[in-house]
Amino acid sequence: MTTTSTVRETDVLVIGGGTGGYSTALRAASLGLKVILAERDKVGGTCLHRGCIPSKAMLHAAELVDGIAEARERWGVKATLDSVDWSALVATRDDIVSRNHKGVEGHLTRAGVEVVYGSAELTGRRTARVAGHGDIGVRRGIVLATGSRPRMLPGLTADGRHVVTSDDALFALGLPQSVLVLGGGAIGVEYASFHRSMGAEVTLVEAADRLLPLEDVDVSRHLTRGLKKRGVDVQVGARLLEAVVPDDGIRATVRTSRGETRTVEAERLLVAVGRVPVTDGLGLAAAGLATDDRGCVAPADRTRLETAVPGIHVVGDLLPPPSLGLAHASFAEGLLVAETLAGLSSPAVDYAAVPRVTYSSPQTASVGLTEAEARNAGHEVAVNTMPLTAVAKGMVHGQGGMVKVVAERGGRVLGVHLVGPNVSEMIAESQLIVGWDAEPSDVAHHVHAHPTLSEAVGEAFLTLAGRGLHQQA
Repeated sequence: MTTTSTVRETDVLVIGGGTGGYSTALRAASLGLKVILAERDKVGGTCLHRGCIPSKAMLHAAELVDGIAEARERWGVKATLDSVDWSALVATRDDIVSRNHKGVEGHLTRAGVEVVYGSAELTGRRTARVAGHGDIGVRRGIVLATGSRPRMLPGLTADGRHVVTSDDALFALGLPQSVLVLGGGAIGVEYASFHRSMGAEVTLVEAADRLLPLEDVDVSRHLTRGLKKRGVDVQVGARLLEAVVPDDGIRATVRTSRGETRTVEAERLLVAVGRVPVTDGLGLAAAGLATDDRGCVAPADRTRLETAVPGIHVVGDLLPPPSLGLAHASFAEGLLVAETLAGLSSPAVDYAAVPRVTYSSPQTASVGLTEAEARNAGHEVAVNTMPLTAVAKGMVHGQGGMVKVVAERGGRVLGVHLVGPNVSEMIAESQLIVGWDAEPSDVAHHVHAHPTLSEAVGEAFLTLAGRGLHQQA
């Protein structure tokens, strides 16, 4: 007796339903392609369910807590915080996530994308198998969008209680009284900021010589000053030597930048030392692919995000630098790949013009080159730094911060770097300035509303253009 297996056919198979995957699927379907999206958990991925969205919901709650303290201490509003109802906070967060999740599912359904749930494995260059759904043959292309998971240090095991990663930190039970955060990148800084707002004693340990080591040095300096002012114990140039986990928390041994050994006891250890691509079980070898030394799947053609195997493309956290591992960069990558598969000409993603934001208090937001990167690239640069407290609205907020502009001397703007309240909402203007190769004089001709924080951006460009008003060159 012989059996015949049926192979389903599609134009595009997307493996992974995070931001990069579902954006690819939506755009490809809108261009008339038949699309199957394979996801082994929930569409929306880490960003929607464990990262960007739930963490920013919690950080908004933290802003409200901070506002109560500011009202009392600075403005004479005699408000007090009785307590934080953790269950109510979690319920609001989960409702936001749930509504976003249903929205993504609805978009995919209306677009005609067929979503199949199960682990997908490549079986050839144009074939794959999805657990529970059988074999799939692909006419146009396969898109790998399987995302990443938190990196864990050797000797540590996340238990979801005393040792947590960024994926499960917000889902641990209750608010800890003390936290040791390991890692001073964007994720670690955000979690340190959140827990401090909620009243925890926070120690933040970063092995590099400054926080946010990939950002401009002045961004790191202002951020560190702001966090220390709020009571965060910031330890840079420091390393975790050992961590033990007794029943009541963790006990860590840390070597400081001065070479001293220090013991840190905390209720919780939050490990935020980066993320690693997820490729286990993907069957890369069957398609003639392999990962690089970072565990990424490198594209052979950056303009199409296509691998060395024609028709297999990569988006999101699987991509090595200069890709940024950011959700909004993944959206752009998904659009590019979908349009490429549809036979359209689509511009490559300009990563230099993709904004980078840390949603701590204070916030940071940047786009383009740092001052050091610009100088190392051989540019003769003109730099201007404008304190936010130099404009009236900055004084109203009273949180410090700055605008820093890095430009070619006599030429275009190379980078803009912001620190302070609400700068995540201010970076869009600078994204356009850098992306469109504007010069300071181009920006200086445009009038910014007064009084606003964005007025400081306008003033910084006025000064560089030789038209300084409240700030002289």
